Amino acid sequence: MKKIFALAAILLSLAATPATAHELNVVASFSVLGDIVARVGGDKISLTVLVGPDGDAHTFEPSPKDAKALAHADLVVVNGLHFETWMDKLVAASGYKGPIAVASKGIVPREMVEDGHTIPDPHAWQDLANGAIYVHNVAAMLKAASPENAATFEANAATLSKEIADLDRWTHDEISSVPQQKRMVITTHDAFGYFGAAYGVTFRAPEGLSTEAEPSAGALAGLIDQIKREKIKALFIENMTDPRLIQMIARETGAVMGGELYSDALSKPGGPAPTYPAMFRNNVPKLVSAMMKN
Repeated sequence: MKKIFALAAILLSLAATPATAHELNVVASFSVLGDIVARVGGDKISLTVLVGPDGDAHTFEPSPKDAKALAHADLVVVNGLHFETWMDKLVAASGYKGPIAVASKGIVPREMVEDGHTIPDPHAWQDLANGAIYVHNVAAMLKAASPENAATFEANAATLSKEIADLDRWTHDEISSVPQQKRMVITTHDAFGYFGAAYGVTFRAPEGLSTEAEPSAGALAGLIDQIKREKIKALFIENMTDPRLIQMIARETGAVMGGELYSDALSKPGGPAPTYPAMFRNNVPKLVSAMMKN
């Protein structure tokens, strides 16, 4: 009888002990999105980022290690808008059958003409108002995949959303200090269309939406003529692109390099832009300083 009571006590004790929640294995496609997922997921997720800091998602070639990461994932989060052109093949190679969540869901994409075709501009995160939508979507995705941690995801999302809203107001204020006629910037590839539309800056780039694009001789000559004609001084390289083309344009036009912007990738930890908000805090002062010289 004593053994029966002892066994019953053990069973009651086990029943009263909450089960350890399953740590959600999440894969994010690139570093900017990865930071948002990490901030919202917190310690309730285990995160793998495919295209890491300073990496170029346009030219990324997945490895067997990436396929293995997907094979063990509970959730895959992508930007969408045709940004991850390699993802379908990676999913097929990995055998992943779980949900693929699109962080840009609900965003009205800008349209661009590339090689005669109208395509969506995938760089929606460059408008902080869109960044808030990313946060909302990521929180919803994580809650659906791990309902027991919903309260944590909601709290983390609220904190990040406030930070993004404050940063959006600051960005508007900083850019508004530059006279409208001076707000012209040259970058490596066309990654800042959403930023330009949101904050009133005109961006030009020798390459198209993808860093894989090669500018024609005519287009490049036209851009150089425009820079000379309009006396544009704000010329930037991007952290994940080959700087040689912009350096050549600087030599041809006499424009001064304004430094390095972060567009499609964050910096490594300890660098100037290791997080999504830090990307803007790095880029905006550099843009303002360079545009004032135009």
